[in-house]
Amino acid sequence: MSLDVTIVGGGMIVHDQILPSIYHLQRGGHVGEIRVVATRTRRLRDLVSPRFQRAFPGQSFSAFPSLDTPDDHHEEDLWRDVVSQSSPHNLVIVATPDELHDEMVRFALNHDQHVLCVKPLVHSYEQGVQIAELAWSRGLFVGVEYHKRFDRRSLEARDLYREGRFGEFACGDARLIEPYLYRHSNFQNWFTTDKTDAFTYIGCHYVDLVYFITGLRPTEVSVLGVERSFPNGNKAYMWANGRVVFENGAVFSVNTGLGYPDRGAGTNDQGITMYCEGADCGTIIKHNDQFRGVSYGYIDDAVGAHFRFINPDYFRLVPWTGQGLKPVGYGYESVEGNILAARSVNQSMENCGSDSEGVLAARREAIEEIDRRGIIATPKNSSINELVVEAARQSVIDGGKAVSIENPGK
Repeated sequence: MSLDVTIVGGGMIVHDQILPSIYHLQRGGHVGEIRVVATRTRRLRDLVSPRFQRAFPGQSFSAFPSLDTPDDHHEEDLWRDVVSQSSPHNLVIVATPDELHDEMVRFALNHDQHVLCVKPLVHSYEQGVQIAELAWSRGLFVGVEYHKRFDRRSLEARDLYREGRFGEFACGDARLIEPYLYRHSNFQNWFTTDKTDAFTYIGCHYVDLVYFITGLRPTEVSVLGVERSFPNGNKAYMWANGRVVFENGAVFSVNTGLGYPDRGAGTNDQGITMYCEGADCGTIIKHNDQFRGVSYGYIDDAVGAHFRFINPDYFRLVPWTGQGLKPVGYGYESVEGNILAARSVNQSMENCGSDSEGVLAARREAIEEIDRRGIIATPKNSSINELVVEAARQSVIDGGKAVSIENPGK
């Protein structure tokens, strides 16, 4: 039972991770038709590249608008038409700026579609609750693409921490500095002070990871932003320092920004350190996430620099026993995990016949099992992220003032 997939958005994450993952899942019979809808044709043309033709020979997607549409043609609401025409219980991937997520996810659910949304899901805890309730009422799966959860190192750290091998988390820090070149991208049009900030957009990865590993809930957030201007004049919190206090008193700081040197050895700078305490000893969890011991020097700077640190564990297209290339890494496995989760919800009702109540109950039971396992982020099992983002936005706008968090789910 394959899923037809509609991808809303055609930006960098679609090109680098989502579309090639979906192509490979189509190759394996998990995905049927692929449709990609964007506001402008230029973004869709970027997805028809020699890279994909080499990796996935003979595969393509249906483009909305069509690829021969003039570049100046703009259809803001085309995604509504495409999603509303999808048959029930297929999948919509929302890969758009944060402020559009709530409307798009709700629309897809109201048209009986499972949803995979890029992180963060929404900026409001109440919005997340409402999305969870809507999905539950219809027996639909919603996943949030926190792909660092699928990094083998994160999974091992979670398992060992919960076995008690690290003791208790006490203090830590993380960094995630994306390339300076983001400032010259479409980020100029949406990554503005009134809508998001560096901590909210990328720091949420590491706050989620601390919760994923330890199970500890945050109780206080403070974020101080550094304001800069994009080339088009729009203002942004281009840098941010966040501090999160957890329920056991542990303190975690996160430095984020759009400013890593474009010709630097790494395409970004990221990693996490967590200091913990045993009964009579100190322990540590430390991941250096932009460098996995691989360095390449090239004949040219086609990848942005002659010398680069390589992270083969996130996402790469590599030779395999089949045709073309296949995606490997936790970026692929995250998309795969969410697709298979949505399929499992559909498969749960196969033996229910025409009993509508039995079908809904079976679907809900499958969703509860996904929530309970806690590997895939869902609105129910990762709601601490919405609480942190909501508090972070209040704090950064208020100049870094600490904002307390009450955890309704406790």
